[in-house]
Amino acid sequence: MRMTDLRSDTVTKPSDAMRRAMAEAEVGDDVYGEDPTVNRLEHEVASRLRKEAGLFVPSGTMANQAAILAHTERGDELFIHRDSHAYYYEGGGAALWAGAMLTLLDGEEGLFTPEELVKAVRPANIHHPRPRLVCLENTHNRAGGAALSTDRLDPVMATARDLGLRVHVDGARLFNAAVALHTSADRLVRDADSVSICLSKGLGAPVGSVLVGDKAFIEVARRYRKWLGGGMRQAGVLAAAGLLALENVERLEDDHARARRLAEGLRALGYDAWQPKVSTNMVMVNTEVEAEKLVTEAQRRGVLFGTMGKHLVRLVTHLDVDDADVDRALTVFEELKGIESHA
Repeated sequence: MRMTDLRSDTVTKPSDAMRRAMAEAEVGDDVYGEDPTVNRLEHEVASRLRKEAGLFVPSGTMANQAAILAHTERGDELFIHRDSHAYYYEGGGAALWAGAMLTLLDGEEGLFTPEELVKAVRPANIHHPRPRLVCLENTHNRAGGAALSTDRLDPVMATARDLGLRVHVDGARLFNAAVALHTSADRLVRDADSVSICLSKGLGAPVGSVLVGDKAFIEVARRYRKWLGGGMRQAGVLAAAGLLALENVERLEDDHARARRLAEGLRALGYDAWQPKVSTNMVMVNTEVEAEKLVTEAQRRGVLFGTMGKHLVRLVTHLDVDDADVDRALTVFEELKGIESHA
């Protein structure tokens, strides 16, 4: 049975062209800075985001953790939304590796207000941790893939600067945000000190993220990448896939359109399906039955998706999902309606 996989945009398979690019990649030892394909990828991403330098790492989690380590010292305070990936899904890494204190803030669609940030920062005092870093996320995963606009981001970043804080943006799906908002990715992160982007979420690469910032920051982050075990050798075989993945940015709108059609179809079937104000490639569904039961029943019928809570599921469109897959998912959800109605 062919499965329609809507669990995440990380499940994509490399295209034939991508596999050829990997096989033919010019390589060297990246730890020595001698892999030309890695160097080209780092330069390309940094250039697109108008930052000085880039660092290729195996995962988005490593990119975020290396950024936090490079920006902070042990005991420093980090301000972050309680639903952000770097807090919710990275195994307490900021506490483990950086020894940072995480102050959790609330806010609509994964973003707190400037006023909430000001209120959270305590005055200098030996009894308080040193406020050092603000972490933002765009798109915001647990907010349903919300694309956060400059109207909302800029005031928070400006306030952070006024408070003497640095800003890191987890932009794992930053290009989704740029496409959805009809703006450039570099504009969204203009005032950020560092940004991470993921090449294997939506863009189709099998592995890899890139962290960007100024040259001094990247040199510090490079040392932390080594300490975290991320120093790779002939990594050009992976970077080649990343370079080709960047060509998939414009087609992200196809994923967004399919996600909107999926959400509309689910609502027409009577499901409580929702997307954020500026939607991207995710659809969230509040369920009457326990979400895991719905996941199990759908899997038996050839459709995969994941849970985000006891009564919440997430469906994610990506380049390996076509219109027929959307139709198939809607057919399966129609079959599952009986389970929902008897909850």
